[in-house]
Amino acid sequence: MRLLLLVFPLLLGAQVIPPAKVFQPKPPPEQPIPFNHKVHTGQAGVKCLDCHAIKDPGDQAGFPSEAACMGCHVAIKKDSPAIQKLAAFAADKKRVPWVRVYRLPKTVYFSHEVHHKQAGVACADCHGPVGEREAVGLEKSIHMAACMACHEQRKASNKCDLCHDSH
Repeated sequence: MRLLLLVFPLLLGAQVIPPAKVFQPKPPPEQPIPFNHKVHTGQAGVKCLDCHAIKDPGDQAGFPSEAACMGCHVAIKKDSPAIQKLAAFAADKKRVPWVRVYRLPKTVYFSHEVHHKQAGVACADCHGPVGEREAVGLEKSIHMAACMACHEQRKASNKCDLCHDSH
């Protein structure tokens, strides 16, 4: 019956916002090196895009290179065990194996370029107030219903093929 309620309006050309799943925030995962966003954004004045650059084609906001981190940490807290671990990754030209907090299903296409740079959606709208956190956990829903509600609020399209491949 539920499937019929979702499919019938589609046959009539109407858009349907799926029922929202109950969102359960998740605590921060254990990271290979502790990273305090609050210290970096508050005390050091680092902005989201300073570390999480959106490069062409704009699908993802990246992670900073270890060498970029060492640009400051060659002098700041260089005796810290965590910074020494970071320095070892940088010296070996290896990536820190950060544990991802937000991950969309492979069936979803999302562009940071379109959302942040073009539409002006703030990072905190999707990721929560990361700059206020010592450690980042999943605190905002990225389920389809949440995305569609945001699109509806901002008068953006909710057509299926905007986020899902129609092939």
